[in-house]
Amino acid sequence: MDTLFKYGSGLCSATAAIICPIAPLIICATLFIFIDFVTGIIASRAVARREGRQWWFESHRAWRTVLKLGFVLIAIVMTWVIDSEVIAFMHLNLAHIFTGFVCGVELWSFLENAATISRAPIFEWLGRWVKRRIGEEVSDE
Repeated sequence: MDTLFKYGSGLCSATAAIICPIAPLIICATLFIFIDFVTGIIASRAVARREGRQWWFESHRAWRTVLKLGFVLIAIVMTWVIDSEVIAFMHLNLAHIFTGFVCGVELWSFLENAATISRAPIFEWLGRWVKRRIGEEVSDE
C-alpha cells in the first residue's frame, strides 16, 4: 500500500508540475465556460417564461457543458505540452491562442444569452460585433 501511495503522489506531483504554469489559462477558460453555462440557464428560463411554457433544468445539457469543459482543459494541457516540450524553439504560444479562442467563443455565447435575457439592443449589437471580429481574426490566420 505504501508503494501505491508513493506512485500516486508522484503522479499527482508530476501532473501539478505540468499544469502549474498554465493555471491562469485553465482558470480563465473554466470561468468563461461557467459564466456562459449560468447565463444559458437563465436565458432558457426567460424564453420559456415569455412563451408561457413550463421550464425545468435538463441534466443532459449540463453534462454537455461538463464534457465541453473537460475537452477544453485537456486541449489546453495538450497545446501547452506542444509549446513547451515538442516545438519549444518556435515560441508559438498555442495554449494562449487556443484559450483566447475558447474565451472569445464563450464571450460571444454570453452576449447572445444577455441579449435573450434582457432584450437590450446593446447586447445584440455587441454579439454581432464579436462575431464579426472573431470571423476577421480567424480569416487573417
